[in-house]
Amino acid sequence: MDNRKFCIALLASAAFLGFGATALADVEATAATCNDCHGAAGMGADHGVPNIAGLSEFYHADQLYFYRDGERPCADVTSSSGTTTNMCNVASDLSDEEIDELGAHFADMPFVPAEQEFDEALAAAGKEIHDRDCEQCHTDGGSNVEDDAGILAGQWMAYLEGEFALYRSGEREQTAPMKKKMDALSDDDFKALLHYYASEQ
Repeated sequence: MDNRKFCIALLASAAFLGFGATALADVEATAATCNDCHGAAGMGADHGVPNIAGLSEFYHADQLYFYRDGERPCADVTSSSGTTTNMCNVASDLSDEEIDELGAHFADMPFVPAEQEFDEALAAAGKEIHDRDCEQCHTDGGSNVEDDAGILAGQWMAYLEGEFALYRSGEREQTAPMKKKMDALSDDDFKALLHYYASEQ
């Protein structure tokens, strides 16, 4: 390669690397707005707020689109730091590109099950219910990221309890097969499921 071609290639590489560094800085700056509630590594300490590290890129981005487009219910949530946020408000200003970048950003982080108390007897009953009614879509006890169905195993019990309530009331949309199964569960069944998912630590 002659000197002229070498210089052009070198400049092109430098420009590409500079663009990549800028893009990385942009997504990290956007992700930093999530830290107050979800923790710096997507793993927070607020029991009513989901841990989002390790969610599949598709599922995470999909939920942000739902929030932004008003297709998923939102409520004001106050973090342990005193910050009050609403996911619909947070997502309202995000572009498609930012949403996709956030999905990819948190998908690269490891999910760590939340350490929380649970009742062993209820957890055992919950496992039976999960295996019978939920395992088809939420495989490996609700821990398989490749299902693109969120992570139930090791998620905060208080958060899941709130989401179960939204599903049962019809405020949060669900597939027809899931609705049929949810409608057939009793209050005791839901409680057992919550303890089962909390037990997977």
